[in-house]
Amino acid sequence: MQPSSRSALKRKVQEFTVLYEIGQLLVSSPDPKEALNPILKILHSRMGMERGTITILDSETQDLNIEAAHGLTNQERQRGHYQIGEGLTGKVVETGEPVIIPHVGEEPLFLNRTKARGDIGKENISFICVPIRIGSFVCGTLSVDRLFSKEVSFEEDLRLLTVIASNVAQAIRISRMMAEEKDRLRHENVTLREQLKERYSFYNIVGRSNKMREVFEAIDQVSASDATVLIRGESGTGKELVANAIHYNSLRSEKAFVKVNCAALPETLIENELFGHEKGAFTGALERRIGKFEHAHKGTLFLDEIGTLNLPAQAKLLRVLQEKEIERIGGTNTIKVDVRIITATNKPLEKALKEGDFREDLYYRLNIFPIYLPPLREKKTDILLLADYFLEKYSKKYKKDIRRISTPAIDMLMRYHWPGNVRELENCMERAVLLCADHVIHSYHLPPTTQTAEESGTVSSSSLQAALATFERDIIIDALKISRGNITAAARLLDTSERIMGLRVNKYRIKLKELR
Repeated sequence: MQPSSRSALKRKVQEFTVLYEIGQLLVSSPDPKEALNPILKILHSRMGMERGTITILDSETQDLNIEAAHGLTNQERQRGHYQIGEGLTGKVVETGEPVIIPHVGEEPLFLNRTKARGDIGKENISFICVPIRIGSFVCGTLSVDRLFSKEVSFEEDLRLLTVIASNVAQAIRISRMMAEEKDRLRHENVTLREQLKERYSFYNIVGRSNKMREVFEAIDQVSASDATVLIRGESGTGKELVANAIHYNSLRSEKAFVKVNCAALPETLIENELFGHEKGAFTGALERRIGKFEHAHKGTLFLDEIGTLNLPAQAKLLRVLQEKEIERIGGTNTIKVDVRIITATNKPLEKALKEGDFREDLYYRLNIFPIYLPPLREKKTDILLLADYFLEKYSKKYKKDIRRISTPAIDMLMRYHWPGNVRELENCMERAVLLCADHVIHSYHLPPTTQTAEESGTVSSSSLQAALATFERDIIIDALKISRGNITAAARLLDTSERIMGLRVNKYRIKLKELR
């Protein structure tokens, strides 16, 4: 083999090695920009290229600044910034064409701004600079120095650097995409957290009764602390909503809020759900599982229906409250957890204590700050407020223009005892909105459970007659309400006689004083 052939083969092997190592760097680096400095080191060690630099164009200032460098001090690197069109580096960005300068001392455009080359008139240095392109846009440059020699092939160096610049361009593009995605996710996360705070602010819990004011005061008092809270109340009173309000108005609002419905879990799975398990802890445990306590670390864990926990799970929960640590099922190591506990129950825990179904020591640990949510029948003044709130909510959801609730329907809502509390009222209003075909919710839109004979003012053996009577009573009361109890004006509105109107008022036992 001729010397020239051996030299060419050696060069090809070097280029292949360089491209392979650079490719591995770019693939393995979490952030592609982290690979830029090592790329320049490879060019130095494998190809003998000195003072490699990668400049990146600042999209805001339009300045070219050194992003990565090899063979430059920090001070020299800081001096290396250019305007587009300034010096050789600026020209490459402006024109998008590479440059090769065999002797930098003979090139007036070579600025030597970094001052890294000493007296360039005396040194035998060559300079190669290629553009870094993302599509048709030049976003920076890759440049190196070479000691001038007749054996140096600038064309081969230019080809190699162009390929590397293309790889660097992809790295920069990916880095920018990652940064944009992180910014988007960060902004989205902040926005969602702000929405959650607004949504679960206790000011958005509907209620103006004295008992609800006491609830608001309790939430306000306990939110800023890490105290354990026990929320008590019948099913459907809004215990989870209060738990949300406490968390999202607390110092832990930026951390996780994890919810567990203890009543929905089989007894055999409660401990696994709360504490997790190690791989191989039992048949089917093919991998480690993190429990709810670890997910809620630094945040809040809400245990709903705490009264349904079995005694073994109660004992482990008590240990967590006392020691602030857990053990996964099948594990031997203790794991420290920092979790605020909020619990809720619709059961009388005092009765469970007497029957031995609930641990006394756990009860006193959980009952540090109790909050009692009254049933709807104990806060009648909030019924109409809640009904209007749900009317607006579901009118928007189902795109209906429903403007008010008729007086007979209001009377029925106020007289009903609401065993299902706020949840039942919400379901009732959603149903009424779905059935309503005009702008008013009437009594016949309400569920049959609320439409007793006493509440509707109709007693009839025929369901058709009852429905007609209910409809007639509703429109008469609406007309009387508009006319402020004036029978003559109401009769005119309904295009009937004053005598017939008077008979209907007596029939349905309508109290005119209440409508004036």
